[in-house]
Amino acid sequence: MYHFFVTPAQIVDGYAIITGQDVNHIRNVLRMKQGEIVGIRDGISRNYVCELETLEAEEIRARILSEEEDSSELPARLYLFQGLPKSDKMELIIQKAVELGVYQIIPVATRRAVVKLDQKKEEAKVKRWNAIAESAAKQSGRMLIPEVTGVMRFSEACRYAAGFSMNLIPYELAEGMAETKAILNQVQPGMQIGIFIGPEGGFDVEEVEEAIAADIHPITLGRRILRTETAGMTVLSILMFQLEA
Repeated sequence: MYHFFVTPAQIVDGYAIITGQDVNHIRNVLRMKQGEIVGIRDGISRNYVCELETLEAEEIRARILSEEEDSSELPARLYLFQGLPKSDKMELIIQKAVELGVYQIIPVATRRAVVKLDQKKEEAKVKRWNAIAESAAKQSGRMLIPEVTGVMRFSEACRYAAGFSMNLIPYELAEGMAETKAILNQVQPGMQIGIFIGPEGGFDVEEVEEAIAADIHPITLGRRILRTETAGMTVLSILMFQLEA
């Protein structure tokens, strides 16, 4: 069964009203017909099973057959601050982070990042990244579509995370595994947790010092050096199991 997102305002009098790009996708790509069954999520907490009733050029009306409150979201909000990687690695990172339950992804321009985006390129990239997040959310059964924000400088990212319950930065010179486990054991439902991941060259020493000064906790991910596209997924996986245990 295919799944689509609407806003709560698009649930009206027993119908889900589908608009935007999904109309073209349903009509012209999937070539779905009246009477077919789809799943609809309201981006908050409700999941609907619906029957397509009318398929017009600008909107599709789907009659709600059943609804339930969904529990697929993690009980905490995880924010991935990802140093800009080379080539198309960001697309893979976004896809897998969404599958693992991330709430928001913040691309970060760091000192050692090779990628430099001007405003025009950034706008195109962010649009593309959000489309990937939406596709991954649909595929993985998420109740919401995690947002990919515009690119932030490292200092901006630290300020953005200042009010979170906990912030983590994997760092090769961090203390041993016992200290990391003690920090991770403090993770609880209801928290907002920031995860800072460097680009291919890692974080500059001054960036790490700035992070520590901003109460972002250095942690270790073991004795091996992980690629930028692996490190964030490792932390998200650990937190996912910690929160769902």
